[in-house]
Order: sequence, then C-alpha cells, then structure tokens
Amino acid sequence: MPRLLLVSLVWALSFGLIKQELAGLDPVAVATLRLALAAVLFTPWLRWPAAGAGAAGTFIAIGAVQFGVMYATYLAAFRHLAAHEVALLTVLTPLYLALIESAVDRRWRLRWIAAALLAVAGAAVAIWSDRPLGTKLTGLVLVQASNLCFALGQVAYRRAFPRFAGTVTDRNAFAWLMLGGLLATALLSGVTTDWSAFSPTLRQFGVIGYLGAVATALGFFLWAQGSVQVNAGVLAAFNNAKVPLGVACSLVVFGESASLGQLALSFVLLAGAVALAAAGARRDDAAGSGDRTRRGGR
Repeated sequence: MPRLLLVSLVWALSFGLIKQELAGLDPVAVATLRLALAAVLFTPWLRWPAAGAGAAGTFIAIGAVQFGVMYATYLAAFRHLAAHEVALLTVLTPLYLALIESAVDRRWRLRWIAAALLAVAGAAVAIWSDRPLGTKLTGLVLVQASNLCFALGQVAYRRAFPRFAGTVTDRNAFAWLMLGGLLATALLSGVTTDWSAFSPTLRQFGVIGYLGAVATALGFFLWAQGSVQVNAGVLAAFNNAKVPLGVACSLVVFGESASLGQLALSFVLLAGAVALAAAGARRDDAAGSGDRTRRGGR
C-alpha cells in the first residue's frame, strides 16, 4: 500500500508540473525525451524473449499505442486545458476499458450506453467556461484520445502477456513496452517537431527528467509491484484517488482557479459513469484477477 500511495502522489503532482513548466514546449518532443529516459532505465531488462520476434513485436506495438501515442496526445492537451481539467478527464479511462472489453467479448449492455452518455455530460460540465469553444473541444478530444490509447494498450497487454507466459517476465515485457513507446514518439517527432527550435531551459530539462525517471519509469514499476500486494478494492480506490489528488494539487499547489461547484458536479457525473461501467464489468466478469492490471496513472 505505501507504494501505491507514493505513486498516486507522484502522478497527482505531474499534472500541475506539465501545465506550469512544459505547456509551451512541443508535446511530441517532450514525450520522446520522457520515454527515452524511461526506456534507458528499463534497459537492464531489455532481453530478447524466448518466444522470439513475435513476443518482442507484440509488446513494441502495444507500447507504441499505450505509451507513445498516449503521451503525445496527453501532453498536447495541456496547451488547451488547465491541469485540473486534464486530471479530471483522465477519470474516463476505466470507462473506455469497460467499453473496449465489452466490444471485444461482444457483451454489449444498456449500461454501457448509459455510462457513456453520463460521461459526455460530465466532460461537458468539466470544460464549460468562457474560453473559445474550439480550444476546449480540442483539449477534450486530445485527452479522450489519450485515454483511449491507454485503455487499448492495457486491454491488449492483458490478452498478450498470458500468451507468452514462461517465456517473458513482466519486467522484460515492460522494457519492450517502453521501447515501443519511444519508437512511436520518435517517429512522430520526426514528422511534427522542429528540433532546431526545441530549446528547453535547464529547469524544463529537469522537469522532463523527473517525469521520465520518476513518474513514468519508477512510477509504473512501483505501481506494478504494489498492485499485487493489495486486493482489487484497495487498488481501485488508489486508481480513483489520483484524480481528486491531481485536481487538488493543480488548484492548491500550482494556483489554478476553478468553479468549485462546477468541478464537483463534473466529478460526480464522471465518477458515476465510471461506477456504472465498473458495476457492469463486475457482473459480466466475476473473476477479479484481471482488475489488478486494468488501470494506471501517467
């Protein structure tokens, strides 16, 4: 449990740090540097799997989506939304997980539609302000693209890892995931980033280093360790805790302003959507073993 609490706090601080320190930098370049450092730190476990190219290619592809495209879109959203808004909208990742797994297993239920509609209402309340509509919608789309990529990656990983059981460890698989994320952002940056104009300050390099080494590499590693030491209920509570913690850090530590009433209503609607989807998932899949690998932070 101490590991989960520590990681929840680290991830909660990340939202405000990104908005305050890095929002003016090219998001794909930042994602590339962040994942490059994480990939380097996982290099000791980057061994060729016994299952061969099939396993390596599978985890690289999953990592490209779950971490590469996810981080690129996630970081880009901070150009259009406040940190507390981004934090709030990440609560929808479990809903995407439920919807994707329902689609894969062909178990559509009315509750999924109800949860999706409730989530749309919550997202609308979250971004409602006097800012230009185009800016708000762009930020909303970017966060949801990030959530979707993260959810797709987790669903794919849950199905891929058992296929290679005994031939690859979780750390080895994670090293390939990080490499896949790095390759994706490196390719994207080759098309979208003007590296000659990318000139972070020493302070910004420090923030990127912190995000890559602590929030991404160490954070996901400790989360994976902590998740197997608690039951599913405790794990779900910590997953959900990063959202209000992230909102609180953005408002209190980094000095953002927001309508507390609007924020509370949005959180209630979004949390309700996630709870509705989670209840459906529990009914459709009574086995709780999969719950431990379903969610994560950023």
